[in-house]
Amino acid sequence: MEINLIEILFLIVVLCILSAVLKINRRVKGIKYILDQLSKQNNVPENPINDELRELISKGEDIKAEKIARKTLGLSLLEGKQYVDDLKLEKNKII
Repeated sequence: MEINLIEILFLIVVLCILSAVLKINRRVKGIKYILDQLSKQNNVPENPINDELRELISKGEDIKAEKIARKTLGLSLLEGKQYVDDLKLEKNKII
């Protein structure tokens, strides 16, 4: 089986795009960390929706909390789940 030059170029392009996406992902995580630290230092108020989400979590309605977080904050399914999970972890640290 022969591999064409076009197939090799296509593979290289795909690998370059994947590499760029991974770099962007790392940068976004770093920026998020910096923003979180700055908001804590400057006493930026928390998003008001968090109180409602915590109430739903305490009632065991995690899925409903994820739906509200997604709708209100414009998050993807995975981001909504992570957001609610982060609120759960904060709750467990306080207790």
